[in-house]
Amino acid sequence: MNAPSKSIAPNCSDCPIRHRAVCARCEGEELERLEEIKYYRSFEAGQTIIWSNDKMDFVGSVVSGVASLTQAMEDGRTQMVGLLLPSDFVGRPGREGSAYDVTATTDVVMCCFRKKPFEKMMRETPHISHRLLEMTLDELDAAREWMLVLGRKTAREKIASLLSIIARRDPAQVAQPASKAVAFDLPLTREAMADYLGLTLETVSRQVSALKRDGVIVLEGKRHVVVPDMDRLLEEAGDDSDGGHLI
Repeated sequence: MNAPSKSIAPNCSDCPIRHRAVCARCEGEELERLEEIKYYRSFEAGQTIIWSNDKMDFVGSVVSGVASLTQAMEDGRTQMVGLLLPSDFVGRPGREGSAYDVTATTDVVMCCFRKKPFEKMMRETPHISHRLLEMTLDELDAAREWMLVLGRKTAREKIASLLSIIARRDPAQVAQPASKAVAFDLPLTREAMADYLGLTLETVSRQVSALKRDGVIVLEGKRHVVVPDMDRLLEEAGDDSDGGHLI
């Protein structure tokens, strides 16, 4: 595993994922125990956070930024199989390693817990285990939803689906009603979007341009995206505006 680029130490009370992460239900003494076993790491865009099959001595949550999950085939081909967004959990208690390469797509900050002490705390603090189970089941539901995106949706719907997922999971937008305008920096290049969505680069570029032309999104520079009306973006994605499982 690559060494982190630097260490940071934000306060838990200021953490943007405090109420969505694995520690969401922890209070008082439990937070103090977590403080004793946690540390922060930051990774630069493009840096490998975890190599598949490497032994992991930590688990943790993405605090900010986006990372990709990639799986390699025996002939060297690779496929992006998932994204890790803020509050997503990294690592599996009870397992030594990761099944995937985890790579920082943007600059990433992670809140890490030393693995053995965290596993001990899970055994002694049932609601941490329950919260992790909830998050795991949400991840399973999201994976099934993504199978629908890849298997049944049109290219335009796929692009709109990915944009809506990123927009609604952005920490700055979580507290905002879905119908409000939102803005975010797209964490993926168009090449990465094509890989993740099973489309060609040309198709991604064409569909992004079409969404821009139709006023569904506004592009400022290459990566900054403004969504004037989230309800309309969700309609373009073929989704309801009243929630549902998100990747």
